[in-house]
Order: sequence, then C-alpha cells, then structure tokens
Amino acid sequence: MAYTATHRHAQISARKVRPIAAMIRGKKVDEALAILKYQPQRGARLLEKVLKSALGNADDRRAPNLGGLRVVDARIEGGPAMKRVRPGARGMAHVVRKRMSHIKVSIE
Repeated sequence: MAYTATHRHAQISARKVRPIAAMIRGKKVDEALAILKYQPQRGARLLEKVLKSALGNADDRRAPNLGGLRVVDARIEGGPAMKRVRPGARGMAHVVRKRMSHIKVSIE
C-alpha cells in the first residue's frame, strides 16, 4: 500500500526541485532523508518536509514495516504562476512570473 503526501502551491519553481526529487526516487526513506538533510538547496527542505509527512501518514495508518519503506514516486508538477509587473526600458512593462509547484511524494 502506498502512503502519499503533497504540498500544493509551493513557492518555488518546479524546475529547481526536479533534480533533487530524482536523487531520492527509489531510495529507502531513511537514506532519502539523509541525502536531503545535506543538500544546500531550499527545494530540499520542502521535499524533506513532504517526505516526513508521508512517513507520518504511514505511521498513522499503521504500516507494518516503517524501516523498510521506499520512495516509490517523487513527482514535481508545475502549479499556477503569479504575474507581477516590472518597469522596462522606454516606459514599457515586463511581466515577471512567480512560479509555483506541486510536490507529491509516495512511499511504499
């Protein structure tokens, strides 16, 4: 049985989090947490929180073997974008997109 946790509308671009998610995909949960702990990126902190939440969900649903759980899927999908305006040259305006992402982690 898969135990999942999601963080929707995370204030970080999906492009920044995907390489970190690829590092933990397929690893054991304790090994994935150790990897994320020593990564300097802010996306690693967000992934670590979601992974701990999925582990808590497994504990809450009385998973038989918490030590043997693996990260089955770590999916980062693009979310909505807030649009802001910055002044540009010759009185023009440039749109700045503040991108969001949806982080989903499944352990089994």
